[in-house]
Amino acid sequence: MEWPDAEWAGWEDAAELRALLDAGADAQWDAERGVPPLHVAVRYGSTEVVAELAARVPDVDVPHEGATPLWTAVFLGDTAMARALWRAGADPWREVFAGWSPGRLNLVGVIPDLFGPAPPDVRLTYEEESAARAAPGLVSALADVWLEGTGLACVSGVTAAGAIRRLGAEVLPEVSSGSGVPPDVWDHPRYGEGAVVGVTDVPGGCVLTQPWGYAPSTTEVVEPLSVGTVCYAIYANPASGDRGRIAVDGRETHHDRTPCDEPWQGSTAREVLMSYLVPEGTAAYACGFAGLRPTDPRSLTGPPDAWLRLPPPRR
Repeated sequence: MEWPDAEWAGWEDAAELRALLDAGADAQWDAERGVPPLHVAVRYGSTEVVAELAARVPDVDVPHEGATPLWTAVFLGDTAMARALWRAGADPWREVFAGWSPGRLNLVGVIPDLFGPAPPDVRLTYEEESAARAAPGLVSALADVWLEGTGLACVSGVTAAGAIRRLGAEVLPEVSSGSGVPPDVWDHPRYGEGAVVGVTDVPGGCVLTQPWGYAPSTTEVVEPLSVGTVCYAIYANPASGDRGRIAVDGRETHHDRTPCDEPWQGSTAREVLMSYLVPEGTAAYACGFAGLRPTDPRSLTGPPDAWLRLPPPRR
């Protein structure tokens, strides 16, 4: 028997599901789509459907692309489905991505004790707890920020003055609040000619921005900024979408990341947490990843505290 299309209402109808299973549909595998039906049901079905399937499959923790059904239910914030899967035998403490299990991720959710007491060796770090507390305010403060075409770099624990020193940048003369950009910026529009960027102090660090280009997200910028700390940079490319870059202690560790994307087997532990806390909102994700806590959007929308000209990259 064939399973219904993912969007078909049958995934929400337990009677339809029972009819399919009784007619011979494989509860464990959908051969046509190559995905376990329980994973499809968690995304498109009802709690009753998920509970029915979970009672019939030989492995309620059947993985798909690294995730278990319980992980997906927790990540999507569906506590009713998560509870149904747990009662059917799903393991909330099974590690899924980068040290995170469904149960550990749920410790920063709305019902931390959903699966009962955590094992003694499962706990959140201070940084993880702090990120969870800060996320709602961060999302609210930056909700209306539109970044298309903008490059930015968020640096933890480094002031604007410190960023200027690390980059060897030239501070440009103050410009009028009416123009918003240095008058000679268009003489140097590309990074290779000595790009102009803005820098602003925020609680937790500083933000570099370039509303018209990618300069803050280049390796030449993020590596010196990240010495002794962490930097998360993004270029919101109008052609190909947002692309993130991570640098830690002076070395770029990851590039071509998609902010707010669901975790996958190559995700870092911090990416997993931030994608859960900030499922949408590139600006909030970038700031939260670096531990910044801006209370308003000025650091991203301008005007910045200062305009800088970066030195040309070394050839």
